[in-house]
Amino acid sequence: MKVDVQQNADKPKIPLPTLSQINADRITLLANQYWSPQTKENHLPYDAAIVESIYQAEILGSSFAVRRIMMLEFSQYLENYLWPHYETEKASHAHMMSIIVMINEKFRERVPAWQAFLKKPEHFPAFFEQVLRASVVDEAKNMREQTALLLFLNHCFGSMEVQLCRDQVKRLVSLSMWISLQEGRRNQEFKTVPKWRKYWRAIQKKDKPELMDKLLWERRYLQRLMIKFMRILESIPETEDVDPYAVRYCERFLELMIDLEALLPTRRFFNTVMDDCHLVVRCQLAPLARRSEGQLFLQLLQMLKFYARFEISDETGDPMTDRDMTLLHYSRITSLQKAAFSKFPDLRLFALANVASVDTRESLQKHFGNLSDKALRAIATYLNLIPPEDKLEGASWHRLDKDFLKELLISRHERRISQLEELNSMPLYPTEEIIWDENVVPTEIYSGENCLALPKLNLQFLTLHDYLLRNFNLFRLESTYEIRQDIEDAVYRLAPWRAEDDSVYFGGWARMAHPIQSFAVVEVAKPNIGEKAPSRVRADVTVTLSVRNEIKHEWESLRKHDVCFLITVRPTQGIGTKYDYKKSMVEQAGIFYVRGCEVEGMLDASGRVIEEGPEPRPDLDGDSRTFRLLLDPNQYRLDLDQASKGKEDVYETFNIVMRRKPKENNFKAVLETIRELMNTECVVPDWLHDIVLGYGDPGQAHYTRMPNEIPTLDFNDTFLDMEHLRNSFPGYEIKVQTDDPRKLIRPFKLTFENVKRKQELGENAMDEDEARKVIVVEPHVQPKRGPYLYNEPKKNNILFTPTQVEAIRSGMQPGLTLVVGPPGTGKTDVAVQIISNLYHNFPWQRTLVVTHSNQALNQLFEKVAELDVDERHLLRLGHGEEALQTDKDFSRYGRVNYVLAKRLELLEQVSRLQSTLGAGGDAGSTCELAHHFHVYHVRPRWQTFLHTCSKDQAKSIETINKEFPFHEFFDDAPKPLFPARSYEQDMEIAESCYRYIDHIFEELEEFRAFELLRSGLDRSKYLLVKEAKIIAMTCTHAALKRSELVQMGFKYDNILMEESAQILEIETFIPLLLQNPQDGRSRLKRWIMIGDHHQLPPVVKNMAFQKYCNMEQSLFTRMVRLGVPYVELDAQGRARSSICNLYRWRYRNLGDLAHVCRLPEYRAANAGLRHDFQLINVDDFNGAGETEPSPYFYQNLAEAEYVVAVFMFMRLVGWPAHRISILTTYNGQKHLIRDVITKRCADNPLIGRPHKVTTVDKYQGQQNDIALISLVRTKAVGHVRDLRRLIVAASRARLGLYVFARANLFRNCFELQPTFNQLVERSLELEIIPGERYPAQRSATATVPDSMVLSVRDMPHMARFVYDMYLDIVRQSDTQKSQKSWSAPGSGGLAPRPEHFVPAHPGAAPDSDDEEPTGGPTFTPTDIVNEVEESNA
Repeated sequence: MKVDVQQNADKPKIPLPTLSQINADRITLLANQYWSPQTKENHLPYDAAIVESIYQAEILGSSFAVRRIMMLEFSQYLENYLWPHYETEKASHAHMMSIIVMINEKFRERVPAWQAFLKKPEHFPAFFEQVLRASVVDEAKNMREQTALLLFLNHCFGSMEVQLCRDQVKRLVSLSMWISLQEGRRNQEFKTVPKWRKYWRAIQKKDKPELMDKLLWERRYLQRLMIKFMRILESIPETEDVDPYAVRYCERFLELMIDLEALLPTRRFFNTVMDDCHLVVRCQLAPLARRSEGQLFLQLLQMLKFYARFEISDETGDPMTDRDMTLLHYSRITSLQKAAFSKFPDLRLFALANVASVDTRESLQKHFGNLSDKALRAIATYLNLIPPEDKLEGASWHRLDKDFLKELLISRHERRISQLEELNSMPLYPTEEIIWDENVVPTEIYSGENCLALPKLNLQFLTLHDYLLRNFNLFRLESTYEIRQDIEDAVYRLAPWRAEDDSVYFGGWARMAHPIQSFAVVEVAKPNIGEKAPSRVRADVTVTLSVRNEIKHEWESLRKHDVCFLITVRPTQGIGTKYDYKKSMVEQAGIFYVRGCEVEGMLDASGRVIEEGPEPRPDLDGDSRTFRLLLDPNQYRLDLDQASKGKEDVYETFNIVMRRKPKENNFKAVLETIRELMNTECVVPDWLHDIVLGYGDPGQAHYTRMPNEIPTLDFNDTFLDMEHLRNSFPGYEIKVQTDDPRKLIRPFKLTFENVKRKQELGENAMDEDEARKVIVVEPHVQPKRGPYLYNEPKKNNILFTPTQVEAIRSGMQPGLTLVVGPPGTGKTDVAVQIISNLYHNFPWQRTLVVTHSNQALNQLFEKVAELDVDERHLLRLGHGEEALQTDKDFSRYGRVNYVLAKRLELLEQVSRLQSTLGAGGDAGSTCELAHHFHVYHVRPRWQTFLHTCSKDQAKSIETINKEFPFHEFFDDAPKPLFPARSYEQDMEIAESCYRYIDHIFEELEEFRAFELLRSGLDRSKYLLVKEAKIIAMTCTHAALKRSELVQMGFKYDNILMEESAQILEIETFIPLLLQNPQDGRSRLKRWIMIGDHHQLPPVVKNMAFQKYCNMEQSLFTRMVRLGVPYVELDAQGRARSSICNLYRWRYRNLGDLAHVCRLPEYRAANAGLRHDFQLINVDDFNGAGETEPSPYFYQNLAEAEYVVAVFMFMRLVGWPAHRISILTTYNGQKHLIRDVITKRCADNPLIGRPHKVTTVDKYQGQQNDIALISLVRTKAVGHVRDLRRLIVAASRARLGLYVFARANLFRNCFELQPTFNQLVERSLELEIIPGERYPAQRSATATVPDSMVLSVRDMPHMARFVYDMYLDIVRQSDTQKSQKSWSAPGSGGLAPRPEHFVPAHPGAAPDSDDEEPTGGPTFTPTDIVNEVEESNA
C-alpha cells in the first residue's frame, strides 16, 4: 500500500526563512550592496565575480536548495542584476544558469516570469542558444544543472503565447527538423503527404549558406537531446545504486516529450522524429523501467505512449475515428506482410494469414520470436525503421540487438484498444490503489519541485477528445483527493481496533460513516451485447442506526444516485490505542479495500425499495436499515477476474459504509457526463470549435467577423434618453429620423450603416477605406398593453457607460463575447441588460444563464425579474432557488404552480368578460372553451367595432366611446376610459384595451397543454422545454443534469455566463452541449462570458492539480491568454477613488463613476480613523509572529487581537456592525479571529459580531463599507504573492481598507509593489481620532491637526485604549456592567493544533459565520489589563 497523505504532512516542508534570518543573510547583504531597490543610491558597480560566487556558493553549493533560491528570487536578483547585465558572448555559464534557476523558481511560485526579459529582449535569442548548447553538452557532469535546463525549455514550450518564447522555440519543431530523419523514412513520409516535399524543397532553397552550420545545429537539436537522454537512461543499472538526480532528469525529460506531443504546433513534425528515434521502445526496455525508483518514470512513459499514438492526423490536425485508426493499423500490418512475402520465406505463414489472426502481441511474438538477428535487421531496414548498414557510420546511437528489434516490430504492429473503449471500460469510482498513489494523487502540500504523471491544461488541445479526456482525468483525480480526505476522517472518527478474536471493534463513531452489519450482492445482470461487464450489479447493505435522531434521519434521507463508499479495514492496533490523525491512516487502521457505489433507495419492511415522491415515507421499526446499492459493473468484473485467479473476494470483506455531503458528492454524475460527451458526436458550433481547442485566429468569433452580424438592433430601454445615446457611441456620427425632441424618447432602434455596407459589398468590403461610422437612430413607440397603470413596462434606469454599451451591443450580436469586469464595474447590470435585449429582439429564442455560485445566480435573477420580462418565461433550475430574495418561486414546480394559478385567474377574467358581453355558455371553465369564446364572440365584436369606426368619415370621438364593446369589462380601469381629447388618442386606448384582452387569450392558449398534462413532472418538463425563454442554473447543475436535459429535448440559442473566470474549464464547456445537434449542427448563436481573470480562479483544493496541472485556469482566462478580443469595463462605482488606486494599475484603463466623488458617504471621512486606507505594521507579540500549529494552518495572534481591537473601537465610535467585514488570507487565522471575537465581544450588547469573518477567497464577489484585513504571515509572503488574491483583498472595501501585516516583508515583494508602495507612503502606525463619532462630520479631504490624532504604537496599546474607552462609555451610560461581561484584548495562549484535517486552500473550507470552528483550535483569552499596568510600572 502506498504511503498516505497524512504521513507526508510530517514530511519536512520547505522551511521558510524568517525576516530576521533574511536581514542577516549573505544574500541580503549582497542584495543591499548591488541590486536591492531600497538601496538604489548606494549600489556598487556590476561585478561578474559576484554572479559566479553566488552561483557556486548559494545554488550549486547548497545543491539547489529551494530556500536559498527563494531568497535570491525574492530579492529581485533576476530583474535588477542578472538580466540587465547579461551580454551576448560575454556571459559565463554561471550567469546563464543563474537566470535559468530564477525563471524556474518564478514558475514554481506561479508568479509572472517573462517580464524581466522585456527590458532587453534583443539578448534573448543569444541567451536561448546558450541554453540549447549547454543542454546537449556530452561531458556535463551535474545532473541538477541538466534537469534545470530541461525544465526551462519546457517552460518556454509552454509559454507559446509569449512572442519572445514563440520566436525561439518554433524553429526547433518546424518541418526543417526532418533533416534528422533517416533518408528512407523521410521519403516514405513525403510519399504519404506530397505537399510537404514541396515545402521541404522551398526551405532548402531559402537557406543562406553562411548560416548553414547554425541552422543545421538547430534543426538536429531535439534529436541530439533525445540521443543524450537515451545514453543517460541506459547508463542507469538494473540492480546497483542509482543517482536519484539522473532519475529526476529522465522524468523531466519524459515530461518535456509529453508536452511537445500534446500540442499540435509542436507535435506535427516532432512526432515523426521521435518515432524515428524509437524513444518509447528504448524507454520500455531500459533497466529503470524495472526498478522500484522507476515507478513515476513508467507512469510518465504510459502517458508518452498514449500521446505518441494519439488518434489525430499530424498532417491536418483533424481527429481520426476508430475506422481511420483501424485502416492505419491494417496498412501497417499488410505492408509488413508484403515485405515478409517478398523477402523472407521463413515468414510465409505470417504473410498469408488474415490480419486479425496475427495482430496480437502473442501471435507476433510467435512469428518473430525465432528469427535471427540478421532477418530482424533486414525487416526493420526494409520498413525504414533503422538505417541500412552502409549508412550506420554517423548513427552509432541506434540499437540493433535482437531484443530491441523484436520489441520494435511487435509494439509497432500489435492491435491497439481504441481510446474510447478503454475509457468506457474504466471504473468511475476510485479504489484504494489510486486513492493513496502519491504520483497520481499527490498530497495537498506539493512544493512544485518534482514532476507528476498527470495531464496538464495549457493553451491548446489536440482534439475535443483530448480536451475532454484531460479534463476527465483531472476532475476524477481532484475528486479522488477529496474522497481520500473524507475516508481518512471517517475512519479516524470510527477508531477501528482489533479485538482479541481478530474481529474489528469500533471504538468511536462518525456522522458520515457506519459499521456494516451485513452486505450481500443480490443481482448480477447479464452483460449487454458486445460488452464484457454485467449490465447491472445490485447489493444490499444493512446498518444499525443507533444514533441521534437527526443523524438517523440523514441516513434515511439518502437519495437515489447518492454516492457511498464501502471500506474494508483490518486494524492491527489493540483496543484502546489512540489514533494520531497526522500519521498514515492506511497503516494505523489497515485500510485494505475501497469501492464506490450508488444508492438506489432504502428498503421497506417487505424488502422493496421505497420510491421517492410526494407521499410520506413509511415509518420503519427498530434501528436496522437496509439500503439497495448499485455497484460499478466494470469494477465488479475486474474484481471477479482477480478472485478467479485465487485472490480474495473483495465483496466478502466490507465492514464500513461511508456517505458524503451531497454538495461535494456530484463527481460521478460529472464524470458520466464527460464520458457521455466523448461517446456522442458532440457538436461544438463551427465558429467556436477552433477557439475552444486554442487554434486559428482568436478573433474569428468576434461579432464584427461573423457572417451573420445584424445591422439593425432594438436597444429597447438601454439608453435613458437621446443625450445618453449620443455619449454612448464616441466616434460615431448619429443620424435621427426626426428632430422633434418629444418623439426622441426611448426605446431606440439603431441601424449601423457600416455593417450594412459590409454586407452589401461582401468580399470587396476589405478593399474599401475605413467605412464611415454612422448610426441611424429610430425611436419607436411601444404599443400600450392595456388601460391599467400596471400595464406600463418596467424600464432600465442605469446610465450605462460607452464600454458597457459596447459590451451590450456585442452580447446582442451573434458570436463570442468576452467581457472583463474589474471590481465594481457593473458586470451584473450589463448581463441583465443583454438578457433583456435578447428577450425583446428575438422573442422566439431561448437564453441559458449560467453562473458559478447560487448567490450570483440569485442576484442576476432578481434583477432580471425586475425588468420588463414576462414572469411566465423565467425559470430557475437547481437547489439554490430557495435563497432567492423574491416573494415568487422561480423553481420548476414553483413555475408550474404559478402557471396553474395564473390559468385560473385568467379564466376568471374570461368568465367576467363573458358575463359583461352577455354571451351564454361556460367559457371560463377550460382553456379550450375560452379559445372558442375568443374566436366566436370576442374577435367578431372587435372587428365590428373597427368596421364601424372606419366607416365614420368625420372621425368623431363619440363614435369610439359609443361603439366600444368592452366598456363594462374595463369598469375597474382609471376613469374616464376615453379622455375624448383626440380621435387618435382614444383609438390608441381602444386598441390597447383589445391588446389586453387578446393577451389573456394568448396566455391561455400557451397554458392549454397544462390541462392535458396531468403529472407535475410532465408539466415541469413542458415548462422547461417549451414555455420558458430564460432558464438559469449553476454550472454544477448543468454538469449533473446534462443527460436528463438532452433526453427531454431541451433547446437554447444563447448562453450567458457570469463569474466565468471562477468556473473550471470543463464546467464552462459542458453548458455548450446541453442540447442535441440539429442536422449535425449546433443551434447555438451567442456565447457571452463575463468575468475577471485578474481576480481569483476556480477553487482547486489540491495544490498539485492547481499548480502542476494548471487546473485552476478557467476557459475564460485561457481565451484571454490566447488573444480572443474582449471588452474591458472601465468605470467603477464601488470604492473611493483613493482605495481604487491600490488595484487600478492592474487594469487597462479603470476610471471612476461620478457618484464616487459626489455621494455624501464618499465625501465624508471614516469616523474615528484618520485615513481611508492604511497599512498597520504588526510586530511580534510575546516573541511570536506567525505560528503554524499544523501544515498550512497559519495563525498570528497579534494580528487577530489587533484586528478585533480595531473592530471594537469602531463599534464604540458608533459604526454599525453590519458595515464591517474582517477578512484574512488563511483558514487558521479565520478560526482564530472568530474565537477571539467570541471570547472578547460577541455577547457584549455594545459591540457584537462583525458582518462577516471569513477568508479573502470566500469573500470574492461580495463587498462592505469597511474591510479589516489580516495578512498573517511574518516569515514569507505566502500566497498573497498571487496578485489575484491581492486584487480581491484590496477591492472588497467601499469606504475604508485597513491592512494588518508585517510591513517590511510585504513591501519588498516585487509583484506586490504597485500596491504596497502606495500603502507605505502613509504612517505604519494606526492613526485614530478618539473624539470623533459616527457618522463623521469631517470631509474626507480635510487635514486633521496632529493634536487630535492618536498614533497607536502596537497591539497592547490599542487594547488598553479600547478597554479604557469602553469603561468610560459604561460609566456615562450608568449601566453597571460586571467586569465579567468584558475581556480586554491582549494575549491568549496560542491555539493548539486543529483536531481534524483543515484544507490549505483558503477557498476550500466550508464557510458560514455560524459554523462551529471545527478546524480552529480553542482559544483561551487571558486578561491583559494587569500585564499592561505592570509593564508601565
